[in-house]
Amino acid sequence: MTRETATNEGTENRTPDEMSLDELREEIQTIDREIVELIAQRTYVADTIAQVKDEQGLPTTDETQEQQVMDRAGDNAEQFDVDANLVKAIFRLLIELNKVEQRDSR
Repeated sequence: MTRETATNEGTENRTPDEMSLDELREEIQTIDREIVELIAQRTYVADTIAQVKDEQGLPTTDETQEQQVMDRAGDNAEQFDVDANLVKAIFRLLIELNKVEQRDSR
């Protein structure tokens, strides 16, 4: 994975190698919070998609769209030098959770 400059206040111009353990842990906490925020945003949009599907009488599952999401996940993983299998597993979980929620709401 590539190393980028840390983005927390007071650490903007320092690389992770120049940060203390506590600063690095704070950085992880910030990243974790951002990940949860993005999952919440994604879930909201997926719920909206479920409503549109329901209104239009469309099925919950769209295998073509799911494959496109998985392909994008793999491409994004490669772009950021992250294990594609790991990223795809995370996205598979997100997709399955959204499908369960969609089925439960119908």
